[in-house]
Amino acid sequence: MSDSKVAVAGLAIVAGLAAGCTQESQNMISRSIQNWTGTNGVLEIYAGNTLVKRFMKIDKLSTALGTSDGLPRSYRYGYGVLDTNLNGKVDEGERKVYFEVSDYATFYVFYESPD
Repeated sequence: MSDSKVAVAGLAIVAGLAAGCTQESQNMISRSIQNWTGTNGVLEIYAGNTLVKRFMKIDKLSTALGTSDGLPRSYRYGYGVLDTNLNGKVDEGERKVYFEVSDYATFYVFYESPD
């Protein structure tokens, strides 16, 4: 069998397996690939219509899991550079910090930076 036929057969198998997965399983596979390749994420936190915090250069935004039950918790966490002056750039003196955002009280937007 030629290399191209093997590649096509391999892609068909992967596509078939993905089609049989639940949406959550597909998302987990996608996140694991994305975590491996890395992202340049930006997290913006709003109070009403006002931007109040921005974290940049985030590799991933993770969902917390319970220690004893393994169930997802109601917050996300990660590490990113705190954009203290909200200018959309990492300036001298702005440092990487740990952050958490709640599903209940916080309106936030997470996206991959176009830069």
